[in-house]
Amino acid sequence: MISCLPWILLIYLLCMNIWAFAAFGWDKRKARKEQWRTPEKKLMMLAALGGSIGALLGMRFFHHKTKKIRFSVGIPLIFVFQIAALTGVIYLLLK
Repeated sequence: MISCLPWILLIYLLCMNIWAFAAFGWDKRKARKEQWRTPEKKLMMLAALGGSIGALLGMRFFHHKTKKIRFSVGIPLIFVFQIAALTGVIYLLLK
């Protein structure tokens, strides 16, 4: 069971990043059409739950939420925190 844990984590992170990227694209599309939008809390939550790379790429690719401080600072901070946490976990596992 432990040996398949890295694969499960990798698949989870891949799915979260695809979801976050798509959510930023979908929200940008809805913004252009002046329709119902994805709540900002949901976009931030997708990043916090492991989709920070997808959120960053979505922000840049779709040019969406890039002028909002909450996103332009918050999403990179989430990413840095996730990298630090992952580094700490790997360090503890290899110790």
